[in-house]
Amino acid sequence: MSVKKHILIVEDDASLAEWISDYLLEHGYGITVASQGDYALEMIADEQPDLVLLDVMLPVKNGFDVCKEARAFYSGPILFMTACVEDGDEIQGLDVGADDYLTKPIRPQVLLARIKALLRRSNDDKIKQQLVFESLVLNATAKSVTIGQESLELNANEFDVFWLLALKVGQVVSRMELVSELRGFEYDGLDRSVDIRVSRLRKKLLEAQNQPYKIKTIRGKGYLFCRDEGETDS
Repeated sequence: MSVKKHILIVEDDASLAEWISDYLLEHGYGITVASQGDYALEMIADEQPDLVLLDVMLPVKNGFDVCKEARAFYSGPILFMTACVEDGDEIQGLDVGADDYLTKPIRPQVLLARIKALLRRSNDDKIKQQLVFESLVLNATAKSVTIGQESLELNANEFDVFWLLALKVGQVVSRMELVSELRGFEYDGLDRSVDIRVSRLRKKLLEAQNQPYKIKTIRGKGYLFCRDEGETDS
């Protein structure tokens, strides 16, 4: 069973946000909604959705500013939707980092087609793209991790488990899934190699300065890569 793609809808028109949410839910997507630009930035950073559907005219912080600021820590596709029809608005949206642009009124089938195309392209590029979490950057091609200007010294096994956890930031990843991906066989309940890798990786992350994320152990379930809010491990 495939994991639902997560779409963050940023729209201050409650009726439109509800209509889009219902439509995309019917087509198998997981949905969260933000109605203000400042809230949207927090949710993009915390949830790292697969795609952001972003209105331009928003309270507190407009969509152009949200997109520009989000690109410092978010590499997924951003699809603008707006009532503006001027060419300059479209150009500005693309200049600040949007991947595509839709004008209102939104046509459901066109919206769905654009989302599918962006997610397909994002999946095709995943192996060579970076994952960015504020000051923390993972590069799959170089198998490198940097925090600000500092490099985090990881071996290939530690990087591989880190990459898998970071791909699903905010989601619990089971030992079974990690063993299957990293070792190529089903978890028998006894293999501790993944736990050792995670333990070493966690220690290095805790020792790093200005590192905004950590790996939590979710007892009986697996591991969770998430923002460090000063909580203790479960």
